[in-house]
Amino acid sequence: MQELKPIKEGKVREIYDNGDSLIMVATDRISCFDVILNNEVTKKGTVLTQMSKFWFDLTEDILPNHMISVDVKDMPEFFQQEKFDGNSMMCRKLEMLPIECIVRGYITGSGWESYKKTGKVCGIELPEGLKESDKLPEPIYTPSTKAEIGDHDENISFEQSIAHLEKYFPGKGQEYAEKLRDCTIALYKKCAEYALSKGIIIADTKFEFGLDEEGNVVIGDEMLTPDSSRFWPADGYEPGHGQPSFDKQFARDWLKANPDNDWTLPQEIVDKTIEKYLQSYEMLTGKKLV
Repeated sequence: MQELKPIKEGKVREIYDNGDSLIMVATDRISCFDVILNNEVTKKGTVLTQMSKFWFDLTEDILPNHMISVDVKDMPEFFQQEKFDGNSMMCRKLEMLPIECIVRGYITGSGWESYKKTGKVCGIELPEGLKESDKLPEPIYTPSTKAEIGDHDENISFEQSIAHLEKYFPGKGQEYAEKLRDCTIALYKKCAEYALSKGIIIADTKFEFGLDEEGNVVIGDEMLTPDSSRFWPADGYEPGHGQPSFDKQFARDWLKANPDNDWTLPQEIVDKTIEKYLQSYEMLTGKKLV
């Protein structure tokens, strides 16, 4: 069996070249504050891959996506090992667009900090008197530029996103910027409404898009996972303070409270973290992860 090496490694994902397709493996690594922790969170990669598959299937009517298969039997023999089963996705190759498409339906995190100071989020004027975690009258689109690993992404305005895309795709900046904004909002609205019916609030999320060979805009990367989104339980939702979430919050909170942590979590925090990932998967899909 031929040993394959990833062509690209992110904080959590490894990408393998499979000729006319790519294979994206979501590892069990966990990163907080842009640092990869020393712990692994068992099954986390499988949750990310299977949840992305669920959303890709749900949104095909809005936009095509890059997923070909999550069945390792469709992949080269190297991937038919237990460690790749469930957490690997074979994808179409895309030319990725250099924008992170962030959409916020609720005011929280850095958006809340910005609003308290200026009444705006990423330059967008919001109504007065909002409380932390309030639902916004309409979802807002706040794109950012994609940074290399180790750097921080930079929030930009919609106008800046046109100029940024124009640099890479002369004559297409406006068209692509509008398409990304409109698709981001449409995807968020459909999925947030669905999630709410299952007891989960999607406070915010980010999408990444690319172009296929015909130049069509296609959803790439991952989609609406606890790593790329803020999920809150609808049960007990109450504006006016931060909300508990279905993601790395346990890990982040523990690291903040224990500054000499050496980027290593106690097992109990790892267990609580994966419990949240699994719970969100089961609530959204109605299925247990096998």
